[in-house]
Amino acid sequence: MGLLVEGRWYDRWYDTAKSGGKFEREASSYRHWITVDGSAGDNGEAGFKAESGRYHLYVSMACPWAHRTLILRKLKGLEQHISVSVVHPDMLEDGWQFAPDSDDHCDHLYGLRYLHQLYTRVNSVYTGRVTVPVLWDKQAQTIVNNESADIIRMLNSAFDGLDGVRSDRDFYPEALRAEVSAVNERVYHAVNNGVYRTGFATSQEVYEQACSEVFSGLDWLDQRLSGQRYLAGNRLTEADWRLFTTLIRFDAVYYGHFKCNLRQIRDYPHLSAYLKDLYQVPGVAETVDFEQIKRHYYVSQRSINPTRVVPLGPELDFSGEHGRGKLGPDLV
Repeated sequence: MGLLVEGRWYDRWYDTAKSGGKFEREASSYRHWITVDGSAGDNGEAGFKAESGRYHLYVSMACPWAHRTLILRKLKGLEQHISVSVVHPDMLEDGWQFAPDSDDHCDHLYGLRYLHQLYTRVNSVYTGRVTVPVLWDKQAQTIVNNESADIIRMLNSAFDGLDGVRSDRDFYPEALRAEVSAVNERVYHAVNNGVYRTGFATSQEVYEQACSEVFSGLDWLDQRLSGQRYLAGNRLTEADWRLFTTLIRFDAVYYGHFKCNLRQIRDYPHLSAYLKDLYQVPGVAETVDFEQIKRHYYVSQRSINPTRVVPLGPELDFSGEHGRGKLGPDLV
């Protein structure tokens, strides 16, 4: 995981020495919004109108933040309107990379070799981390947004007037926005980013604090889900998909690789059934690729796994009855 400094690429890991052993995530740098009429959104500049074929997503199948956008694209019926390029799971000395000879991992727009070349295509002196997802405007030749939380909100509603888009599926309903936002905030700090703060910690004290917070968060979630089907009651919302992409990676990667090993998700009766419930929503399973997930973490993060040996297990099965239907109806 490197970064660009004034347009030059440097293979540089996070400097946890400056933060007392803590991993500190940088804020996303592009925060424009696509809107129905092209007016300015919550932040950023205007000029990004929702149009079929205009936008392209750059994602990784391994990245939980990018995974959110693939799920929303699938569930909203946006595949015919927004194209996708998937980076290779190995993120080595040049950062996220493409495999030009592979249809699965090539840059379909410009034939780039590295994702950082897309960032410098917009700003030749860009400074910052090069991350996925990236929502790209093929017409304006620029990055619209590289913050997954913003992108899934855009995918949820901005394109609802286009042919085939599931406008009946609203994962950020107005009546639940305050509750969804509160849940998102707690889940992000304790779980979504908590597993990274645990895995990237470089001091015992920092690690133990972060790990304890992860499991306090999971304990709270298991209890919350004991009496309701989804995080915001009986309505499936973006909060569920934001949590899902971390949970689906937990036993496969975070438990061992990130030392989040007090308990597995399978040890939580309500949380594990909830995970199975979400995985079985039509279309979701095809956005999950455990081979790429495990390869990315174990091969790319050399400071944690210098041998780059990828474990064969665990064996995971999300089929079969989950029993969550008794708590509420299927709403997708």
